[in-house]
Amino acid sequence: MSKVATLAAWLIISLCLVALITLPVNLQTQLIASVLVVTFMALIKLLDAGGRWRLIALAFGSAMVLRYVYWRTTSTLPPVNQPENFIPGFLLYLAEMYSVVMLALSLFVVAMPLPPRPSRSATPGKHPKVDVFVPSYNEDADLLANTLAAAKGMDYPADKLTVWLLDDGGTLQKRNSTNLVDAQRASARHRELQKLCEDLGVRYLTRDRNEHAKAGNLNNGMLHSNGELIAVFDADHAPARDFLLETVGYFEDDPRLFLVQTPHFFLNPDPLERNLRTFEKMPSENEMFYGIIQRGLDKWNAAFFCGSAAVLRRKALEDTSGFSGLSITEDCETALALHGRGWNSVYVDRPLIAGLQPATFASFIGQRSRWAQGMMQILMFRFPLLKGGLSIPQRLCYMSSTLFWLFPFSRTIFLFAPLFYLFFDLQIFTASGGEFLAYTLVYMLVNLTMQNYLYGSFRWPWISELYEYAQTVHLLPAVVSVLLNPRKPTFKVTAKDESVLESRLSEISRPFFVIFAVLLIASALAIYRVYTEPYKADITLVVGGWNLLNLIMAGCALGVVSERGEKAASRRVKVSRRCEFSFGEQTYPATIENVSAHGARVQVYGLPTDELLIDVRGQIRFQPYSGDGTFEALPVSIRNIETEGDLTIVGCRYLPEIARHHSLVADLIFANSQQWSEFQSMRRGNPGLLRGTLWFLWLALYQMSRGLIYFFRSIKTETGAGK
Repeated sequence: MSKVATLAAWLIISLCLVALITLPVNLQTQLIASVLVVTFMALIKLLDAGGRWRLIALAFGSAMVLRYVYWRTTSTLPPVNQPENFIPGFLLYLAEMYSVVMLALSLFVVAMPLPPRPSRSATPGKHPKVDVFVPSYNEDADLLANTLAAAKGMDYPADKLTVWLLDDGGTLQKRNSTNLVDAQRASARHRELQKLCEDLGVRYLTRDRNEHAKAGNLNNGMLHSNGELIAVFDADHAPARDFLLETVGYFEDDPRLFLVQTPHFFLNPDPLERNLRTFEKMPSENEMFYGIIQRGLDKWNAAFFCGSAAVLRRKALEDTSGFSGLSITEDCETALALHGRGWNSVYVDRPLIAGLQPATFASFIGQRSRWAQGMMQILMFRFPLLKGGLSIPQRLCYMSSTLFWLFPFSRTIFLFAPLFYLFFDLQIFTASGGEFLAYTLVYMLVNLTMQNYLYGSFRWPWISELYEYAQTVHLLPAVVSVLLNPRKPTFKVTAKDESVLESRLSEISRPFFVIFAVLLIASALAIYRVYTEPYKADITLVVGGWNLLNLIMAGCALGVVSERGEKAASRRVKVSRRCEFSFGEQTYPATIENVSAHGARVQVYGLPTDELLIDVRGQIRFQPYSGDGTFEALPVSIRNIETEGDLTIVGCRYLPEIARHHSLVADLIFANSQQWSEFQSMRRGNPGLLRGTLWFLWLALYQMSRGLIYFFRSIKTETGAGK
């Protein structure tokens, strides 16, 4: 009886909702209702009401979105007998419906995400044997040394931990290449990394042929190891000392658990953050995924493997013949296969690794193109909605993750739709200015409010739109190519150890300036048409406002593709750690102020500066986290000197000579995971819609001017070089 009553209640609610959505009202009533709903949602947000109130606010917002969908479907499409209007108009309609579907899936995934899970340490005496895989392709030895040393230095019983370097850059196929230069480089790499692994006490493994990219490399590692659990770290992802202690305990609780995934935390900004200078002020783009979305997926047992910073159960992987390699995103595909076989996953929302992001905009786009193409392959080859073994929530979660990467199509349509009217006078959206105000503008406002509800301090207003626009220009052809030929894309390693030493325009920046120029001309045309066609001024103002919004986004993107030069080759991390600085025969009290992958900045007390010379050797002596409390020495060379009162600030460069020195560098940078959590908390704040919008407008104007300066400077340089 209770099930019947529940079903009846849901039926009544659904009928009421349909009646509310389809209720015919005049524009004034629609506008008043919209203002009341937006005010109600803003009030609940202002009062920071959670739980049911949050769901009620999202329900009201959803009702307004559905009213817009009903109006848009029944009242605004151009007549079919006008193909010049109907075709672009219907494409715009499909783009909007895609956005609504993605909003609905987002609501399902993250309306009430799981709170961060508590720590779950392994039971004393019950530490399973763990193999740590570090797959590598073309990364240099210094980068690998830091990651391997950090992995080797994790707090875990030594007899239960084996670290493997899986080297796909020194395979027999590469060493025997017909290209003599490539063969010699591969052989030299093979010898160098073998020696490095021997010094660090880790296992070196390569294979005969480079088959099935990263998935094949990992599967080869499985053939040569036997640990109950497998931890995977990318070559540039170094773990904190407590990584395994915070993750392996979950496998005791659930024999069907195949995955414990942790966030990817990055030491350096991505190109957008670096060029916009928002890295230390605003949450990173990836924090929306790792801070909210993965917790939402975890609620439905759908948190998936992200390729690194994860621990997997060998028995589960053997159930699906290892890591999946049909797509170029082997991580998500592997998780999908295992979820379909009834295995479970857990997401631990605590940064326990620190990695590197692409430094240049071109590398960033290359990385995102691989993600987009891989997710499209999963959508086409595996189609999660109909995959057997998945629960309905899991199907929806995987559809959300894969369908997201179709955004280049909708973004492109939204970008060019106003131009159909401004340049060609096509009527692709049949509505008056008042209807735009009462329905479309309200829909946009409610949509932004709902996103602010869902993502709060993890994503500031308009930033998602900027990231999507910046990617769309180059991701669109990448996605189209995989849809036309799903098996064409191949795995390409993303360069992570690049640096931009001089300010310049990105080599793939030209389309952004062309689009900006077109939108600027369209804005001027909109103003002209308001004066010459006053009888259509309401529609022209609305379309012109839409185009102006696109122009602001395009202007901000000019700053994104204007690469800022950086003097430092790697990002510095604040540590504030006591040490001693040795110079000559003397030792002085000191504090390590910050560190990077290559050097450190040390505050030294009482150091005689008149005796210091650049490139002179010294030592930093400190207590490693994983040691027995004694001080150990890391040799350095002095690179620069500053005086601040009684303190001498010494910039040092590491001079590792033995394997232990690499371990000390890793201990300085990566051992303490708490510093990553503190840094994330420091830059998480919700400016709200109004303040966030004003901030974005200022940012867009500044970055537009900076981008134009870079553009004219590049023209001047090219002109000068051509003379």
